[in-house]
Amino acid sequence: MKTPIKVGGYAAGLAAIFVAALGVGGVVGPDSRPAPEGHDTGHGSDSQGTGTADGAEEVPGGLQVAQDGYRLVPVTTSLNPGTTSEFTFRVTGPDGRPVTDYTPTHDKDLHLIVVRRDLSGFQHLHPQVAGDGTWTTPLAIGAAGQYRIFADFQPAARAEPLTLGVDVPAPGAYKPRPLPAPARTAVVDGYTVTLAGDLVPGTDSKLTLSVSKDGRPVTDLQPYLAAYGHLVALRDGDLAYLHVHPEGTPGDGRTAAGPDITFYARVPSAGAYRLFLDFQHAGTVRTAEFTAHAGDVATTAAPTSPQPTPSPSGGHGTGHTHN
Repeated sequence: MKTPIKVGGYAAGLAAIFVAALGVGGVVGPDSRPAPEGHDTGHGSDSQGTGTADGAEEVPGGLQVAQDGYRLVPVTTSLNPGTTSEFTFRVTGPDGRPVTDYTPTHDKDLHLIVVRRDLSGFQHLHPQVAGDGTWTTPLAIGAAGQYRIFADFQPAARAEPLTLGVDVPAPGAYKPRPLPAPARTAVVDGYTVTLAGDLVPGTDSKLTLSVSKDGRPVTDLQPYLAAYGHLVALRDGDLAYLHVHPEGTPGDGRTAAGPDITFYARVPSAGAYRLFLDFQHAGTVRTAEFTAHAGDVATTAAPTSPQPTPSPSGGHGTGHTHN
């Protein structure tokens, strides 16, 4: 077992692509190899920060508040730690007006990801939109700090999806938590999730996450947003974003309902990444969290025993609901 977990290819729909951060990492060019059979391109590659067809570099997903004329506009400008309150925002289009027409991706018009800047308190939410293009969702923040809000969506007028991001503060004393050490296992609500595969910058690498409970493989995972699992990866430091979906589709006649969920991922640079796997079983969606390293990064030895996911108040826990 390798000490640092290297995250190699992370898929958006199984093959979304991370790009280098602004002023930090350089963009890695697209892999010339064909995608594996059944490899779902999901949210679209170029819009998520790989190279364009002519080889031009693009900014990684989530690092920009605006792109191609679209802008993420928070109406709620601060969050309230320790309470649940409404978070409201809009997405405006090239004409400056709120976007009201979307192409659903994985059963939803928009996916909202919320995480504190130290990569704790992760939440994956699905807001409701009003006729005037205003989105609203209940949002519970457990601790003060600066939060990154990601909107992952596809306007109907656009051929590719977008991920935009903006910071929103939660006032109070901020006590950042260190990034958890790399580990091959995570425990959440009695489920053990094991990660196999390494992240290698610039290449599509296979990641397999296996779910078990009470020592037995879970073979009856339930579809959640048209897949058996959803994976979000965030790069430590700048929070470059990648939303990945697994190989295969429930009901396609070849994709098993567990215990394995396979992704193909590409990260743009060496460094530490935080992985968040959403999966559904027995009617409940749970999130397993991992720290993984891509490339040659000096780290301490990774724990070999399952690491329980802390409670939301513990910082780097599931800390989120699914709406």
